[in-house]
This record gives sequence, C-alpha cells and structure tokens, in this order.
Amino acid sequence: MILIKGGKLCGATSELEVGDILIKDGKIAKIAERIDPVGEMTIINAKSLMVAPGLVDLHVHFRDPGFEYKEDIMTGAAAAAAGGVTTCLCMANTLPVADNVKTIEYILDKAKDAPIKIVPIGAITLEHKGETLTDFAALKAAGVIALSDDGSAIQSAKLVRHAMHQAHKNKMTLISHCEDDELAKNYAVNEGVVSQALGLPGRPAIAEEIMVARDVMLSVETGAKVHIAHVSTAASVAIIRMAKKVGAYITAETCPQYFALTEDEILKQGTNARVNPPLRTQDDVTAIIEGLIDGTIDVIATDHAPHSVEDKAQSLEDAPSGMIGLETSLALALTYLYHTGKLKIGEIIQCMSTHPARIVGLESGVLTEGASADIVMFDPHEQWVVDPDQFKSKARNSPFSGMELKGKVKYTISRGEIVYRDTF
Repeated sequence: MILIKGGKLCGATSELEVGDILIKDGKIAKIAERIDPVGEMTIINAKSLMVAPGLVDLHVHFRDPGFEYKEDIMTGAAAAAAGGVTTCLCMANTLPVADNVKTIEYILDKAKDAPIKIVPIGAITLEHKGETLTDFAALKAAGVIALSDDGSAIQSAKLVRHAMHQAHKNKMTLISHCEDDELAKNYAVNEGVVSQALGLPGRPAIAEEIMVARDVMLSVETGAKVHIAHVSTAASVAIIRMAKKVGAYITAETCPQYFALTEDEILKQGTNARVNPPLRTQDDVTAIIEGLIDGTIDVIATDHAPHSVEDKAQSLEDAPSGMIGLETSLALALTYLYHTGKLKIGEIIQCMSTHPARIVGLESGVLTEGASADIVMFDPHEQWVVDPDQFKSKARNSPFSGMELKGKVKYTISRGEIVYRDTF
C-alpha cells in the first residue's frame, strides 16, 4: 500500500483542495482530508507537491519494432515515467508498420513488462502508403483504439473520406497528420525569413492548413471522430475553432515546441530543432497559446520522436525531423503556460491527462476512488536545467538542452507502483 499525505489535489473528482490518497492493490482506495497510516505501507509526504492524474500522451514514437537503435518500448516507457506520463499511445510508423494484428500483438506483448500503460495506434493504410485501408475491425479486436498514418499524410480526399466512414462505423478515433505533400515536400524549415536566410526552400504553413480544412470538412460530412495532430499554425487554429462552432466532431493537439519555440531556433540548434511540422513564427506561437486558452486546442502531446546522434549529425536538409519530449513536456507547459499566467495548473492537467483520455475512451485522467492508481506528483516551482545526458530515453535530440525550466516531476505512480522517483 501507498499513502500520499497532504498533497494539493488536481483533477480529483472530490472537492478537496488538499488531502490524502490511499493506494491499494493498484487502485485508488480512498481520497480524504486525512487518512491515518495502518500496517505496512509506503508513505509519501506530498505537502509541497501537486498530485494529479498521470499524464496521457496521445502521440509518441517508440520506434519498436524496427528502429530500436533510436528507442524501444522499454526505454520509451522509462522516459515517459520520468516525465509523469502513465499512458502512451504509440504511432504506427514502425517496421513493419503497425497495420496488422501480428505487429499489434508484438507491441502489446512487449508492453506487458513496461512500467507504464502502452496503447498501440493502428495504421489507417497498409504500409502507410495512402492507398489501401487496413482492416479497422481486426485492429480494434486486437486492442487498437485509434488509427493514424502519422508521418505520412494521406493525400487522397476520397480515401480519407472512406477511412472516416469506416472509423465512424467501428467507433474509433482517427488521428490526422495534415500536410499536402506537394507543398511540403521534405523541406526542413518553415517557409519564411529563416528559410530565406539559410537559402533553403521552406515548408509553407498553407501545406498544413489546407489539409486541416479538408479533414474538418470531411469530419462534418461523415460524422467521424477526428483528432488533428500537432497543430502548428495560426490559420489551423482558426479553422478548427470555426469547425467546432458548426458542430464538427473535431479535437486537436499541439506540442510544447509549438508554444515555446519559433523558427529562429533552427539558427541556434540546427538539426535538433528540425521537426515536422516545422517550428513557425511568433504570431503562430501566440495563436497556439490562444487556442489552448479558449479550448480550441484540447490536448498537449509530445510527438516524442527519438533519433540517434548519428542521424541528427547529418546536414539540415538530410537529417530526419523530430525531437524528444516526454521528459520535458510537463515542465515546459508549466514554464511557458502556468508561470506566464496563460493557464492554470488544472487546465494544463486537463490538456495533458483528462482530455486525451476522454478523446480515445480511456478510463484515466481523473483522481477518483476505484480508478487505477496512475498519478504524477510534481513541484510546480522547482527550477532545473535540462540535461539530455540524464534522460531515460536512448535519444538526445532535444532543442531544450541547457534551458532552465520551472516545474519538476518528483514521483510517478503507475497501476499502484512507484515507477519514477526524482533523485536529483
């Protein structure tokens, strides 16, 4: 048993602001103003800590199977635990692609030994080629609750429409990577002053926005539950806001890099700041934050995308896109959103735990008696300097290296077990 004493409760179904939580047999057995210790138990003094439901990350890449030299399920799960994340949804762009029952079973079998909950996302199309739909019903029966071709936007509106009909029929969430390939190409940076300064072709904002518009319109027409991944531009926020007003069954996510960094970071960090979609302008950052404030953007996810040092050592044009984020996401949200007065801590927890759990139908995201004991405890004021060499992840490709952040995870509990304890 574990007894958490005197924490400031966030995301609790009770009205207590400060209280104790008793954990027994992997569940939250009791939440009360005071619980006295009985028998043998681990007691955690949480007097100076926020106690919240474990974070639910809708968008990670654990590279397993096929690219385990970048990350694997166990190292990815360890990184998640260090960041207060107790549930991760893993994207399907593995090798082989998670477009079949056998690969899904492999992921779930390996995930049994992981310290956190891992949920595989199934591919929308076979081999992520954007040509033939996978068997949604078979994937759902195997344990898939959401579908995505993230990393490879589906270009055919006809096929996406068909996918939405099938996802709606099977009561599954479709996660949409929105980019027009002819406009985006594989360009490394946002189209604008930085691309011009570097003499490189740019990835224009409209490449994202035109596909966001397409998919929200198709969602309205089909009635499908569609989640827009990694929103990065002001116009995308405006389109999603408008779609919600007319009743589209749309939810959306952004990532810490899109409210914390601008395209200028490319000039400082090089390939570690190369991400897809690319870092945008200050106007886009402002719009992303406004979207979080007014609820247009429902979720903060990481798009945790590990790459090896050798991969990122290539030229800016040749290096793969992506950055890691599991071990910094909560601290970045606290630093850039809470400590700047943009969002309250409870609103951040909703974006990082309650909302993502609800979107994909998971029984997570709240502190309630009888629920699985998935809990993060953090000091919202503790300052620390990001040092990727201390990360649990195999990868080091973080543009936040050396930055001082405010807010630190102290404990993570998953299914009633302490899976991370801060020792620094």
